[in-house]
Amino acid sequence: MDRIIIRGGTPLKGRIPVSGAKNAALPILAAAILSDEPLRLTNVPDLADIHSMLRLLQILGVEARHVAGEPGSMEMRCTDVLSTVAPYELVRKMRASVLVLGPLLAREHEARVSLPGGCAIGTRPIDLHLSGLERMGARIELAEGYVQASAGDGLAGAEIRLAVPSVGATENLMMAASLARGETVIENAAREPEIVDLATCLRAMGALIEGAGGERIVIEGRDRLHAGAHAIMPDRIEAGTYAMAAAATGGDVVLGGMHRDLFGAAGASLEKAGVRLEDAPGGMRASRANGLHGTDVMTQPFPGFATDLQAQFMALMCVADGASMITETIFENRFMHVPELMRMGANITVQGSSALVRGVDRLKAAPVMATDLRASVSLVIAALAAEGRTELNRIYHLDRGYERLERKLADVGADIERIA
Repeated sequence: MDRIIIRGGTPLKGRIPVSGAKNAALPILAAAILSDEPLRLTNVPDLADIHSMLRLLQILGVEARHVAGEPGSMEMRCTDVLSTVAPYELVRKMRASVLVLGPLLAREHEARVSLPGGCAIGTRPIDLHLSGLERMGARIELAEGYVQASAGDGLAGAEIRLAVPSVGATENLMMAASLARGETVIENAAREPEIVDLATCLRAMGALIEGAGGERIVIEGRDRLHAGAHAIMPDRIEAGTYAMAAAATGGDVVLGGMHRDLFGAAGASLEKAGVRLEDAPGGMRASRANGLHGTDVMTQPFPGFATDLQAQFMALMCVADGASMITETIFENRFMHVPELMRMGANITVQGSSALVRGVDRLKAAPVMATDLRASVSLVIAALAAEGRTELNRIYHLDRGYERLERKLADVGADIERIA
């Protein structure tokens, strides 16, 4: 199993190109099921999760090819749906696989999708996906670990109010509604930038969608969607991660392609903590302002502080002046990185869904183990700021969400290597 070795203490300086957003690309890949005409995508990140989704889509009948000479460009086409079954052996690897449910049901009026897997950071049930599809006329049964869904006469528009603004449920319902009869209204919809990106792609394919990015999304169903082209948005989580890595090491980096407004409230929290964020040609500059300061944050749906940045922020607060209280409201098991950070000398006390972090002068290198995607990269930030040689194990989590992480960090001065 691969490991990463990091010798800390070097400020990161230079330019880091921000890849396409994994969390935007996955539902957009699934959207290829909705049309029998080509969907051309650019800025698709080269990640393990993307490969897993492409393998699943291939089984379902989606042909995908990389465009020669254009890294990150793909052409996808689902001329015929070959199967409406998303098998356990693929879906168990990645929770986002459930996003094929809405498109399959909309186009083929049936789907059999395994209940999903993914990081062990919480239960994350899909009941909001299922109840929304039932409102649109689907019949849902759960049996032997699978969701069996059917809609003999096709899906029909409906008014759906989500109990919580679930990103996955909003995405699944948007895609399903794009081919449903009549108008669908999603109330209390997720507002994340990735929702807006999916809507932009669907509109390029001929869908009629209004309100994406707000609490109320209106979709007028079409008989069919056509060919389209779309560029995946930059990954705000990757950008936030590298911004915090720069600040933790006293560095100064330009994040190519990133826009500050994609951070939502996280941008203000980072600046309060001492991370300077400035516009720069072709991107955004991130550096340490005048020291790092303990800052309280609570994870919330967008535009609140993203749960996917919580572990990285905790690593930053480990070397800040003063104390910070970090409260996790989205996933119940998202403090699994705490024991590993404490192995490096962090002073953290966990009480329920909150963690009190008291900053220390310096973290010390230690062998550590990744437990999930964002926890793993929080340990990378800690190692970059630490004194000595840190060995990070179980790094396959990193490959799910960070494209060429070692190369990008090495290019801005990090002493980092992967050992097979």
